[in-house]
Amino acid sequence: MERPAWAPPDVDIDQPSISRIWDWFLDGSHNFAVDREVAKQMLKLMPEGPRMAQASRAFLRRAVRMCADAGVTQFLDIGSGIPTVGNVHEIARAADPQSRVVYVDTDPVAVSHTRQMLGGDPTTTVLRGDLREPQAILDSPEVRGTLDLDRPVAVMLIMILHFIHDEDDPAAVLARFREALPSGSMLVVAHGSQHTENMPDEHLHGARKMYEKSVAQVRLRTRPEVQALFGGWRLVPPGVVWIPDWRPDPADAVPAFDIPNAGYAGVAVKV
Repeated sequence: MERPAWAPPDVDIDQPSISRIWDWFLDGSHNFAVDREVAKQMLKLMPEGPRMAQASRAFLRRAVRMCADAGVTQFLDIGSGIPTVGNVHEIARAADPQSRVVYVDTDPVAVSHTRQMLGGDPTTTVLRGDLREPQAILDSPEVRGTLDLDRPVAVMLIMILHFIHDEDDPAAVLARFREALPSGSMLVVAHGSQHTENMPDEHLHGARKMYEKSVAQVRLRTRPEVQALFGGWRLVPPGVVWIPDWRPDPADAVPAFDIPNAGYAGVAVKV
């Protein structure tokens, strides 16, 4: 297929990408035919996919605003994908123009796209990093050169922790960020669940099998398992709840009670 002019030269446009599939679900424009084909196959099994993606992005907006209201103006968005529609730096800057953001993703596709989109922005940058290596992220020139780690930082983990399997000890990973960051720092999590609401469970499990065959393995967790990941952090109300139920905003397009959902969300602070 013909390479679009906006596609970074080091990106393989014939291989599907997690980030670009998610971008398509969010009505973004940074995706290729191969991504759309996988996404459409997933939709046959789970037609609720785009609305679920949009609900997760709406949670991100609400959480960023909540962090900004608490005085946090620095954001470390890990597993950020392609920050196209409703991204962290746009939301944060709407609340405080001095906000600073570092995007992190292990996928070179997402990093290349993000770097191209950001250009030479001095207050927002991107690095290729792995959530399972928190110290490498914290010590990176991109983080050290953009964020002041002596001031509170909001660590954003939106639909990424279910790619971290039990043997990689996700609770220990989150504890390392807690230890390294000052009081007032925040942890924002949206995590895929084993069960659903407002949709049949079999839609989730069918799409999961297809996704794992085509893209990546996932470790969906129960609500108590997601709550346990916040050990040592203080959860803010309402705690860990279904994603649409976390501080729903009347301005959201769809009422929370009507949104198909297969994930939990929570925000916590370091005291």
